[in-house]
Amino acid sequence: MDLILDLIATASRWCRGHLYDISLAVMVTLLVLLGPGINAWVQSKIGHLNFILRTLIFVAACVIGYGLAVTFLTPWLAKGLGYFNNYTLAPMLLVGFFLIGVLAERNS
Repeated sequence: MDLILDLIATASRWCRGHLYDISLAVMVTLLVLLGPGINAWVQSKIGHLNFILRTLIFVAACVIGYGLAVTFLTPWLAKGLGYFNNYTLAPMLLVGFFLIGVLAERNS
């Protein structure tokens, strides 16, 4: 049991040094998976507008919305993950990536 706890603590310490990169990977993956749904919602809201205005709004929503999400939500996620201790960080990351994998499988 001590070997498993030591392995978890070691993995968590390694992950702690890379939390920003891990958070960026999670955010970008979630945006890729949720992007089609978000895009469909935006298109349903602006579908009645002129083509040029609709295109400009859609491009702005994608560029500004996704760009701001990656820029501002990634540090928040990294900070939130930093609150986990060395015995819970690595298991939580594994569970999180597993759930993202399940979401990806359902979207395909």
